[in-house]
Amino acid sequence: DLMPSDITGAPVFDMQTSEFRFRAGPVFTQLLLADEINRSPSKTHAALLEIMQEYRVTIDGTSHPVPKPFLVLATQNPLESEGTYNLPEAQLDRFMFKLMVDYPSAIEEAEILKMHSKQIDFGHRLETEIQPITNPEIVQKVIATCSNVRVEDRLVEYINSLIRATRSWPAFHIGASPRAGIALMQSARTIAAFAGRDFAVPDDVMEIILPVLRHRVSLTAEAEIEGRSVDDELRAMIRGIEVPRN
Repeated sequence: DLMPSDITGAPVFDMQTSEFRFRAGPVFTQLLLADEINRSPSKTHAALLEIMQEYRVTIDGTSHPVPKPFLVLATQNPLESEGTYNLPEAQLDRFMFKLMVDYPSAIEEAEILKMHSKQIDFGHRLETEIQPITNPEIVQKVIATCSNVRVEDRLVEYINSLIRATRSWPAFHIGASPRAGIALMQSARTIAAFAGRDFAVPDDVMEIILPVLRHRVSLTAEAEIEGRSVDDELRAMIRGIEVPRN
C-alpha cells in the first residue's frame, strides 16, 4: 500500500497562510535504503525512476532537487512471490550493481547468534560507537577523481563489444542497454582509482562486469527451463570476446 507520495512527498495545505507548501518525503536524503523494494507497487517504482536518474522530484510542475551525493540501496526477497511486484526493466537499469547475498558461513552465523542473544541496545551503540569517516564534500571529490581515470580507446571498444554481445547472445531475451556500458566504464574507472592507478585495464572490467550486467539481461524461456543461470551465460559470452592487449 506504499504510494508514490509516501516517498516523494506531496503538497500540504497550510492553514495559517492558506497556501499549499511542499512537504518533502524520505527520498530527500543522501542514502536511501529501500528494504524489500519488490513489495511496493509499480506506481511507486515509477516514482523512483526520475529521482534515480535526474536526482530531482517533480511535483505539480515544480522540480525539487535531492541533495548530492545521492545513493539508493535496495533489497528484495527472491524467495517469496505473494505480495511482491517485479521491478520493471527501466528501474533495474538505473541500479548500478546487483549483488547476490548468500547464507552466512558457519562461523559468521554462530557469531550472529552470540551477538543477538545478548539483547544489545543497537541504538545506544550507534550513538556512542559509530563515528563518521567522511562527508558529502569528500565523496564528491572522490567521484571527480575517479572520473578523471583514463580509459583508452581499445578498452572503450572492448566494453562496447561486451554490451552489444548481450543483445545477440542466444540465451538472452533482453540484452543490456547503453546505460549498462556507462555503468561498466564508470565502475572500471573506480576500480582502477582504488588500485592507485590513473588508467583502467581489462582486469578492472572483468572484476566488476557480473554485478553490473546480471540485472540488466533476461534469460529466454528456453534457457530458464533448462536451468541456466544469468551469471554462467555471461561468463560464457565473455570468453568469446577478445581481450585487448597492451
